[in-house]
Amino acid sequence: MKLNELKLDVDYFEFDEKLYQKLQATPLINPNLVSYNKKACDLIGLDYDECKSSEFLKFMNGEKLLQGSVPYSMAYAGHQFGYFVPKLGDGRAINLGSINGWHLQTKGSGLTNYSRQGDGRAVLRSSIREYLMSEAMHALDIPTTRALAIIDSDTYAHREWTEESCAIVMRMSPSWIRIGTFEYFAKTKNAKENLTQLANYVIKQSYPHLEDDDNKFEKMYYSLVDKTAELMAKWQVYGFQHGVMNTDNFSMAGLTIDYGPYAFMDYFEKHCVCNHTDVEGRYSYNNQPFVARWNLEVLANAMKEIASQEKLLDYLNTFFPQHENVYLNLMSKRLGLDPDKSSNTNLDLIIELLGALESAKIDYNLFFYKLTNLKSFNDISSVIDNAIFTEQLRAWFNSYKKSCEEQNSSFEDRFKIMKKANPKYILKNYMIEEAIVLAHEQDFSLVNDLLDIAQNPFDEHRKYEKYAGSTPQEHSNLKLSCSS
Repeated sequence: MKLNELKLDVDYFEFDEKLYQKLQATPLINPNLVSYNKKACDLIGLDYDECKSSEFLKFMNGEKLLQGSVPYSMAYAGHQFGYFVPKLGDGRAINLGSINGWHLQTKGSGLTNYSRQGDGRAVLRSSIREYLMSEAMHALDIPTTRALAIIDSDTYAHREWTEESCAIVMRMSPSWIRIGTFEYFAKTKNAKENLTQLANYVIKQSYPHLEDDDNKFEKMYYSLVDKTAELMAKWQVYGFQHGVMNTDNFSMAGLTIDYGPYAFMDYFEKHCVCNHTDVEGRYSYNNQPFVARWNLEVLANAMKEIASQEKLLDYLNTFFPQHENVYLNLMSKRLGLDPDKSSNTNLDLIIELLGALESAKIDYNLFFYKLTNLKSFNDISSVIDNAIFTEQLRAWFNSYKKSCEEQNSSFEDRFKIMKKANPKYILKNYMIEEAIVLAHEQDFSLVNDLLDIAQNPFDEHRKYEKYAGSTPQEHSNLKLSCSS
């Protein structure tokens, strides 16, 4: 379908006009295309060749509106690092409307009523990071927003100690409603009416099977608890750290949203923190499920006008058992074991492994890829040679061998399971940083190559074999900033 044939639907204006702002984007100066995502084009039915046109560039830059589009930004609140902030909102994001169930949003399109002290812009480096990582997460079957394209420009913004070029990334999501949206609506004058509208809106977007159910608001919450428990397990199984799990960054659809100072863990550290402003470690790798549950408790409080808070909190008690079950299932597959055969043995084996990995200082995801291709317990050097310290890891292999024998699991059996769970490539921050450096020189080739790697992490990418190895020690488990 041609760009001009796309027709967007806007359904947010049923809410009180005080809960959003209609506005136009502030275009960037001399925009140019960095990359476009063919898989995202397929989701909205857009011809690839359209992305190379000047009209598409104008669309990305806010100079061109598609049929039916009425741009707007949403208000929401949120708990940031545990402290309630009553008015946040889309400070640099503009919603354009939806097509095929995907809500299009440009990030970095200029000031809105919710920008606070910000400038409404997003710089190139953070835009590249979000563009690539959302696709990497999707390829690992981790629920996430997607990204259609990214543009750079001759507009500059001051960040930290330097001037950086401004960019816009087109984000796509089945829903942009957050826990923080419920917090904001709960503080309005007509809270019950507004919350009822909002909950019905979320159900229509993300839980349509509940539209005619009794107690549908409670069931919406239950579904989100289930989805979030699974999401946190998938994050942890692959060593992902979000970095800023504030309630305003927490999706009502159970998706990973708002990629900021994220990281795929390099060397395994259970208390690893990837955001250098998180001085207390609130959003550390190990703490993510606990924060998620805390956020869901905040939501239960925000929904008390329209649902039984007692029922919501009672169901929330299932969060950790669900999280643990999904985590055990997926980690068992990463080890090539059947999670249904001996779950208690697998759990003990996984706990022992995590301790061994932390002691060994070995690249977390590389360990599992090397394990996938192990042919004999008599030669585990292909795995442990990637570790700095090997004693505990050698001891763990004895336990692993015993578990495999007890479950009658052969190397062939395990390979069939592991090859689907253990990618050769994981998009690391140092890799993305190399692409960012080139992009600042107007060389976008590595951005596009990393997009291919991100979308096909189980494939061979001979040109970039170096990215299949350990993260260089000087770049491992680095902390990033929220600045973008």
